[in-house]
Amino acid sequence: MKPTSPDRIRNVALISHGGAGKTSLAEAMLFDAGAIARLGSVDSGSAALDHDPDEQRRRQSINLAIGTLEADDARITLVDTPGYADFQADVIEALAAVDAAILVVDASAGVEVGTEEVWRLAEERKLPRFIFINKMDRENANYDAVLDGLKAKFGPKIAPVYLPIGSAESFRGYIDVIEQHANVYESGKPSEVPIPDDMRAGEEARREALVEAAAEASDELMTRYLDGEPISDEEIETAVHKGTREGSVVPVFVGSALKNIGVRELASMIAKHIPSAAEVGARTTGDGNRIEPDPDAPLVAQVFKTTADPFVGRLTYFRIVAGTLRAQGHLWNATRKAEERIGNILGLLGKDQENMPQAGPGDIVAVAKLASTQIGDTLVADRTQAISLPPLEFPTPSLQVSIEPESKADLDKLGQALSRMLEEEPCARVHREEGTGETILTAMGDAHVDVLVERLKRKFGASVRTGSPRVPYRETIRRSAKIDNRFKRQTGGHGQFGHVVIEFEPLPSGSGFEFGDKIVGGVVPKQYIPAVEKGLRETLAEGVLAGYPVVDLRARLVDGSYHTVDSSEMAFKVAASQALRRAFPEADPALLEPILEVEVIVPDAYMGDVVGQITAKRGHVLGMDSSDGMQHLHAQVPQAEMFHYATELRSITQGRGRFSWKLDHYAEVPSMISDRVIADHQAKVGAGEKH
Repeated sequence: MKPTSPDRIRNVALISHGGAGKTSLAEAMLFDAGAIARLGSVDSGSAALDHDPDEQRRRQSINLAIGTLEADDARITLVDTPGYADFQADVIEALAAVDAAILVVDASAGVEVGTEEVWRLAEERKLPRFIFINKMDRENANYDAVLDGLKAKFGPKIAPVYLPIGSAESFRGYIDVIEQHANVYESGKPSEVPIPDDMRAGEEARREALVEAAAEASDELMTRYLDGEPISDEEIETAVHKGTREGSVVPVFVGSALKNIGVRELASMIAKHIPSAAEVGARTTGDGNRIEPDPDAPLVAQVFKTTADPFVGRLTYFRIVAGTLRAQGHLWNATRKAEERIGNILGLLGKDQENMPQAGPGDIVAVAKLASTQIGDTLVADRTQAISLPPLEFPTPSLQVSIEPESKADLDKLGQALSRMLEEEPCARVHREEGTGETILTAMGDAHVDVLVERLKRKFGASVRTGSPRVPYRETIRRSAKIDNRFKRQTGGHGQFGHVVIEFEPLPSGSGFEFGDKIVGGVVPKQYIPAVEKGLRETLAEGVLAGYPVVDLRARLVDGSYHTVDSSEMAFKVAASQALRRAFPEADPALLEPILEVEVIVPDAYMGDVVGQITAKRGHVLGMDSSDGMQHLHAQVPQAEMFHYATELRSITQGRGRFSWKLDHYAEVPSMISDRVIADHQAKVGAGEKH
């Protein structure tokens, strides 16, 4: 890939609901342009852009992939993205790197939930958009229904530029509404023909709609349109270009990626109407400064993805915003205040990499083996540049599973494997749950979990098992108790003796544990008092009722005695531990469960089902508010009921709902559940199992 000027560069992301044919479309565009020698297939696992073994096995994209082609004196970089919601992070990464998006829609399915979601993401970044209605050769393809659905969902800015000729098996080409001619494909090649008579009326109506949408981009054109004056093809082209760039017009094209109909024309339209890296203009830094896409300016680049490559190691993908990057140099990570050495600059086409001597504004490239750079970081020419681009924002993962190594060898590898995996997975979290001792993986959904587990094994050599997490209960007391406990053991020679009198009392929720003493007269020597506290803290961590940590408790050592020969730190530690265990039955013990603060965002139509489900989960609805046609429900729900809620919410809202949560407080567990948890623990202890 040769260096080129920003005005020739077009960077576009392909976005859609899963299965709409983004990868097939990208493959066809690359093949048509001669960028790849063989037309691959998603179904056969031979697509150049679906090169990951997980993608080939699943027959779907799970990572973004990059390919570059030349068309009409423009260099077009395509960023193919996953369509399944679990892999939304890659969509966000792709949209951060490009200047426009092509929304691919299945002609037989229309506007689906994923269509709405990726549109929302593109809208948030104010990216210019095309729509490509794909699979017009598919059974049940219905262009008019799809177009009506697009307008109903996204408004009058939807402007048809191509109309299909035929559908399903009879689909054979398209009508260009602007230039008012038809292209029919025979033996895979297009030929220009007159518009069929039976489609003339429909073409004129669609042209009128296009002119109306295009006129929104120009006050002069709008005046002439309202006055009924004729508008030339060139004026429509100019208005479409301006409207696309500003977002007031979204041109709609049609075709079939598998039959290669409308694909080459789409590439030409990208070259003609998608804004170039130069046209897009300046980017704004976090402090409001503007960075122009000037090749001669100081270098500024933003990282949008990292991945572990099995051949070259860690790969870092970034978009050059300004300046010129040359191979074998140094950069300053302005985000992490660290210097990075740059080796070869890599142009990308799927898994294939090509060395580039340099890269300039608008280029999307990769480098290998950066030491500390992470997703969203800003790279600059030197440390004197105090520039930082806004970081990328990702959804918070919500599905939790426990993971454990399958063998001792896997345990030794797991820590480093998880760390490396998290570097390339911004929508995954890992933490160790206090109280249960489990390692918890939090991901976007079941499919995401499956991919992460497979990746841990294949890329990083650590095999793990997954399961449902245990609830991190806590134990406490509700009443004060005073315990006089004497530990005495004679085993020949020196014995063991420790005597403590400890007052226990409950504390408000969230207070933790407090220890103090009121010893006077040295009845318990000072050197043994820390052992008393240590004995209490160790038992607090182990739990008394069901093996969970004890919280919200104050203990005061008020009296005791010792033996000049037999007393020891160990004896007083054991005496204190026994005192705590004896105190629990007398102090009205209780089991506490974590209560989450939950926000659920769903369309109005699903609100009743969502409220019903939250109530069924022992949840308490705190309030509701609405914005942009979405209801925001705020509730408190026990964590025990929420481990599978990500999957359940997706099911009852057809994928249109999303939620977030955070720990709010602990509350007493209902007695029926508490009795079962305690009984299960006692049964495990009786069977010799550890907590």
